[in-house]
Amino acid sequence: MSQKQILITGATNGIGLAAAKALAALGANVAIVGRNAARSTIAATEIRAAASNAAHITTLLADLASQAAVRGLAAEILARYPRIDVLINNAGAMHRARQLTGDGIELTWAVNHLAPFLLTTLLLDRIKASSPCRIITTASDAHRGADIPFDDLNAETLYRGFVRYQQSKLANVLFTRELARRLAGTGTSASCFHPGLVASGFNQNNGILMSLAMLALRPLSRSVEKGAETLVWLANAPDIPDLNGGYFVDRERRSPSRQAQDAQTAQRLWDISEKQCAGLRA
Repeated sequence: MSQKQILITGATNGIGLAAAKALAALGANVAIVGRNAARSTIAATEIRAAASNAAHITTLLADLASQAAVRGLAAEILARYPRIDVLINNAGAMHRARQLTGDGIELTWAVNHLAPFLLTTLLLDRIKASSPCRIITTASDAHRGADIPFDDLNAETLYRGFVRYQQSKLANVLFTRELARRLAGTGTSASCFHPGLVASGFNQNNGILMSLAMLALRPLSRSVEKGAETLVWLANAPDIPDLNGGYFVDRERRSPSRQAQDAQTAQRLWDISEKQCAGLRA
């Protein structure tokens, strides 16, 4: 990891922050993406405290719900970093009530799927030029039992918060599958992972009842450091069998759901995501 450039979204708390600390401690240069300037500054201070002396820690600000902001973020990254060794798409959320972004896209879908899709694609030429490189996306076993609602992608007909989250996590696995196919032979790999049930700030934005439910689950939850272990391993381990296109749980490749293994669905989702992002170039 020494002097490798890591870029990680959703790194101001939870497993993203824990992973950033662990990678910086291994000597990696870590750039974190956050939405809030104050929280990003606090996170960067914590990461620097855990980092090796050689590690360089930087912060970037962007609201990943906005495609214009994602494009601006990509442009800033390309201007600041001549190489990207590991891209970690970790930002994500679940919302009890349906909300639309300024682009008119349902919020969970915009942040959990389209933001990593757009950011990765805008950075892909730089990443491939830096090969061997890795692209890692935080998915979830919550994808099991979900389908992509191609006839209602904006959840206008039906919206349930957890179901929508499941759909977005299935999209993460399908995105990884299709990206891996496109990356075959380039020296760059795409993988995703399930962090487990983690005691973090996740799902604390959906009212007092949901916060109490998450509190009740804490005794059954793993620490953020434990939840980040597979992520750090995917970013750092030198030789991982069948890395490209893999879905990993506790540092082992596992089979995702039947829907997540459908190549035609993955290609269809990619094509529609391109249209939802209204063209990939800034």
